Amino acid sequence: MEATSGSGQGGAETAGRAGGAPLGRPRGFDADEALERAMAVFWEHGYDGVSLTDLTRAMGITKTSMYAAFGNKEDLFRKALERYAEGPGSYTVRAPREATARGVAAVYLTGSVDASTRPDRPAGCLAVQGLLAAGHLGEVTDQALDGWRDGHQAHLRDRFRRAVDEGDLPPDADPDTLARYLMTLANGIAVQAAAGATREELRRVADAALRSWPPV
Repeated sequence: MEATSGSGQGGAETAGRAGGAPLGRPRGFDADEALERAMAVFWEHGYDGVSLTDLTRAMGITKTSMYAAFGNKEDLFRKALERYAEGPGSYTVRAPREATARGVAAVYLTGSVDASTRPDRPAGCLAVQGLLAAGHLGEVTDQALDGWRDGHQAHLRDRFRRAVDEGDLPPDADPDTLARYLMTLANGIAVQAAAGATREELRRVADAALRSWPPV
């Protein structure tokens, strides 16, 4: 339930602080917690697999509150994707900071395994779920997913280009191919996790890939 604004002198003071216009009513829910719950629903069922009713029920808010706080369903998905990238998917940002190209690959692949097989979260990857259904999504959602994919690939490509320049990778290594290789493996790991593969099984897959690094 949302709290009502003050009355009397307190209400006048509030209006005064807002430059003569009364401030909006405070939200009666924790927006961060609601977004966390929406992220989990999208993660488990994908974008097309959930309705607004599913989302608002899981978030514990009304549709009116959802629209006011997060926008429409596409806007909510974009915000959930951003939250995923900052939390469970943050390995994609950490990996390029590693000192060696092999370190980048190791953090990226093991991070993908761990994020896709967390016991307290749905199996797989929220972004991969969305990409698999990208042809059915709206423009805002498509742009968010394209940005997620293209941004990570560019960061990896730039990092591997630097590794070639520094002699950490062979001079004939193709940074773009290596970036696509890692992302393809990580996406496959997510799909396998969603299909029931265990963390131990997928770690063995990541280890096998790392034993042949770089794949040139």
